[in-house]
Amino acid sequence: MTEDIPALYVVPTPLGNLGDMTQRAIDVLRQVAWVAAEDTRHSAPLLKHYGSGARLLAAHEHNEEAAAQQVIARLSAGESVALVSDAGTPAVSDPGARLVARVRAAGFRVVPLPGPCAAVTALSASGLGEAHFLFYGFLPARARPREDALRALRELPYALVFYEAPHRILESVEALAGILGADRTLVIARELTKLFETIHSCPLGEAHAWLTADANRQRGEFVLLVSGAPEGGEAGTGGESERVLRLLLDEGLPVKQAAKLVHSITGAAKNAMYELALSLRKS
Repeated sequence: MTEDIPALYVVPTPLGNLGDMTQRAIDVLRQVAWVAAEDTRHSAPLLKHYGSGARLLAAHEHNEEAAAQQVIARLSAGESVALVSDAGTPAVSDPGARLVARVRAAGFRVVPLPGPCAAVTALSASGLGEAHFLFYGFLPARARPREDALRALRELPYALVFYEAPHRILESVEALAGILGADRTLVIARELTKLFETIHSCPLGEAHAWLTADANRQRGEFVLLVSGAPEGGEAGTGGESERVLRLLLDEGLPVKQAAKLVHSITGAAKNAMYELALSLRKS
C-alpha cells in the first residue's frame, strides 16, 4: 500500500473462517482511513478483530451512488478507502461494481486484492471436469423469469455456477432439474469454510429428495454447480421434458396432469414441470 497516493482498495473478507483473511488484506484495513462496508454493523467487529481503526461508511445496494460520492470525496482529500462486503469479494454478486466504476471514472486508482470468493472455492472442490465455467450468481426470484434464464443457459457446454438463498433452494433445484435435465450433475456447496460446511454431488433429479431428507441441509448460504450440457442434441432431459410438455398441453391436457405425465416419461421434477406448464399456458 502506497500511503501518499490515495486509492480505493477492493478487499475480500472471509466467508466464515477468520483464518482465511490474507495478510495483505489485514495490512490494508489497518492503514486506510475509511472502510466502505455493505453492512457497517457486520463489518465493525471484523475490523476490531484485525486491529483496524478505520472509520466506517455504508455502501450497500440502496445507497451505492451516494456512497460513491462519499468515497470520491475522501479520496480527493488524500485519504485511502477500503471496500468490503459482508463476506467474500465485493462486486461479485454483492454491492460495489457501481461504486468502483464511479471511482475509476473520477480518475482515482482502484486496487483489487485477491482473496475469498464462494464461487471459486466451491468450484475447486466440485470435481466437475469442464474446462470452462459460467458464473451466473443469483437466479431470478420469481418462477417465470427464473425458467427463462435457465432456458437461455440450457445448451451451454460450460459448468454453471449459481448462488442461492436458503428460502429458495428447493424451488431452485426443482427448476434446474426441470429445465436443464434430471441427469446432469449438481454439486451443492453450503456453508463454505464454516462449521457445517457440506459439499454434496448428485444427479439433478435427486437433489430435491436429498435436501428434504434432512431440514438442516436447507440451511445456510448455497453455491450450486451444474455440469455442462452434453455434446450433441438437446441438453439432457431438460429439452426433451419441455418438448413433451408442450405436446401434451397442445393436446389440451390440464396443467397438473401434463406435468405428472412428463415426470413419469422423462424423470423431470414434477413441481418444475407444473410451474413451466403454467408459464407456457399464460404465454
